[in-house]
Amino acid sequence: MSSEQKITLYRGPAGGWGALSSVKDALLHHGIPVKGARTLLSANQPEGFDCPGCAWPDRNPHSTFEFCENGAKAVAAEATARRATPEFFARHTVTELAAQSDFWLEEQGRLTHPLRYDAASDRYVPIGWDEAFALIARHLNALADPDQAIFYTSGRTSNEAAFLYQLFVRQFGTNNFPDCSNMCHEPSGVAMRAQLGTGKGTVTLADFEQADAIFIFGQNPGTNHPRMLGELRAAHRRGARIVSFNPLRERGLERFADPQDKRQMATLGSSPISTHYFQLRVGGDLAAVTAMAKHVLEVHRERGGVLDEAFIAEHTTGFEALAAQLAATPWRVLEEESGLSEGQLRAAGEVYCKAERVIACWGMGITQHKHAVATIEAIVNLLLLRGNIGRPGAGPCPVRGHSNVQGDRTMGIWESPPPALLDRLEAVYGFAPPRAPGVDTVGAIHHMLAGRGRVFIGMGGNFAAATPDTPLAWKALRQCALTVHVATKLNRSHVVHGREALLLPCLGRTEVDLQAGGPQGVTVEDSMSMVHISQGINPPASPHLLSEPAIVARMAAATLGARSRVPWGWLVEDYARIRDEIEKVFPDFHDFNQRVAVPGGFRLRNTASERVWATPSGRAQFAAHALPLPTPAHRARAQNPARQVFTLLSMRSHDQYNTTIYGLNDRYRGVHGQRQVVFIHAEDLRALGLRAGELVDIHALWDEDGGHERCVRGFRLVAYDIARGNLAAYYPETNPLVPLSAVADGAGTPTCKSIPVLLLPHRAAGGAASRVGA
Repeated sequence: MSSEQKITLYRGPAGGWGALSSVKDALLHHGIPVKGARTLLSANQPEGFDCPGCAWPDRNPHSTFEFCENGAKAVAAEATARRATPEFFARHTVTELAAQSDFWLEEQGRLTHPLRYDAASDRYVPIGWDEAFALIARHLNALADPDQAIFYTSGRTSNEAAFLYQLFVRQFGTNNFPDCSNMCHEPSGVAMRAQLGTGKGTVTLADFEQADAIFIFGQNPGTNHPRMLGELRAAHRRGARIVSFNPLRERGLERFADPQDKRQMATLGSSPISTHYFQLRVGGDLAAVTAMAKHVLEVHRERGGVLDEAFIAEHTTGFEALAAQLAATPWRVLEEESGLSEGQLRAAGEVYCKAERVIACWGMGITQHKHAVATIEAIVNLLLLRGNIGRPGAGPCPVRGHSNVQGDRTMGIWESPPPALLDRLEAVYGFAPPRAPGVDTVGAIHHMLAGRGRVFIGMGGNFAAATPDTPLAWKALRQCALTVHVATKLNRSHVVHGREALLLPCLGRTEVDLQAGGPQGVTVEDSMSMVHISQGINPPASPHLLSEPAIVARMAAATLGARSRVPWGWLVEDYARIRDEIEKVFPDFHDFNQRVAVPGGFRLRNTASERVWATPSGRAQFAAHALPLPTPAHRARAQNPARQVFTLLSMRSHDQYNTTIYGLNDRYRGVHGQRQVVFIHAEDLRALGLRAGELVDIHALWDEDGGHERCVRGFRLVAYDIARGNLAAYYPETNPLVPLSAVADGAGTPTCKSIPVLLLPHRAAGGAASRVGA
């Protein structure tokens, strides 16, 4: 192991001086020390821009600065002084670029010109914007069927761009709208729409000030949503119970030092976060939540007063079926499937019983499992039992990732649009929108592999790196006649291209967007349904950049021509005009321009938070689920009785946001200078006869693929505090292990958090097994 590559135990809190040092290093690394400080102070402020990082809401739009380490890294990466110019692409063939790491590609800086792939030279070469849009229009209009085109959307796309995008694509004639929701919180929407009549969480930041208990499932806020730690810290200080369920010990769920707390920083102090921490096995959340609900019913039978019987009678249906299912589920099975003892499960249930107001939060540690929908329904069941929905200090809180992933879905980026949306588009714009469902993300890969997807257009994101079953996903993209990516920086998807390819560089969230009507702002919707405006302050990275709304509008005008009566060019002269159009289609956006002008914006109506249930029965729905057995892990163990089968979950490092790699360190987990590591319990290491530091290959076990091998090689073993029988490693490095057929029941989300695997000795290039000491 080189001096730069090391594993060291991290003993400090999340945040603190380490976070400040990391931000300083990021600003200096990108060559923006002065501009970077000014830029950071404008994040999440009136007259400023929305952070391009996570979707956690802003506490106070009038504060001078709300610190977030990973948000600062995202801002620094976008405001970098580095540029990927045509001269850069002239020096490198695409084959050469494809051999580089994801981190290296990101490091080349901002794209400055629209580019076209030239097959003869194997290089990206400059192309004019008009020529680029004409090329897109030529390919789209040559398709035999509009469904041969696929239109992907990243969660960083603004409301204005997303609205124009869905309007263009539906006028073109398809609902093929795979998006990042399909890979993260799709199960949350599926479950909550069925039970509550809304796919969105019901809580606001004000509810965190009143909650008596906050339950956190499958989430690591210290890395993925650092600003959430401030809410948890404040809740803990006023006596709220914070109960965390996670297979790994995560520093951000244990202790936090607020970089804005001068006293804490001066004394090197920190604040505890979780009052209870349960290290369940990977995928054990459904059993754990079921056990808590079972405990609630048993305690109610013994002493009464635990269930909110009036709420259940007035507002819900299905309670009797749930009660019968819970009574029939043995504690022994709940212990075995959760990996926790009956005593631990009852202790968690008792916290819930004693709390008057409860919030339940969850992240992708819940949603990226085969039984994700059932697990979220179990969480909602638990809340309904005591009336913890639709009152202050209580409710479900799915914590989403991308800054506008929720807003994009609100704007109609959805492969299965509700008929009411299509009816409204037809009424307002006078065309007949397609009614057949389109393809989601996994469906898009199948679509391209089968030759039915001929053109792929990506509105941001990094489809090639984010998707599962990497070899098949890359094969699918390469079979396309045309791939188009709207982006700010180079990434893996740009070197996994179709026969023809375009890179269309766009403005970032931090940059001034100057249109004919003057500087423009775009809007986003956070995880708690707050809609606010974002206005960049930095000069554009290049004079050749277009905004996302402008790119969509010009693509639509070039493709649809006289077939569309939408005044595309006129709309992008002033984005207030786009917001007027949004208001025509979505009633909840009435007086859009007036309401979004207020500092902090406005909150969209959430019917479930008002105890108005937009379900077929008009009531909230309990959902009864027997534990789904056997699971893929059970089957893998049964088929490999003589071998140690582990369950692998993929996750981010601390120097990462989704597929964007900011650096090669994972400070809180003690990993430095490397990413190909696999975390394992020390007792499991000993049982295997292996040592920390050795290299292994990870082989996926899947019984539905006819013997197709999935393997990633050369991963270094790291002893870590993780539930036994489980492993953790970073994505996208482990995406090749996730089969296309491994998706959440009823939602189609890849099951990246629960893949049965074997660890085998690493085979070097010559075929001999290698051993590397710690």
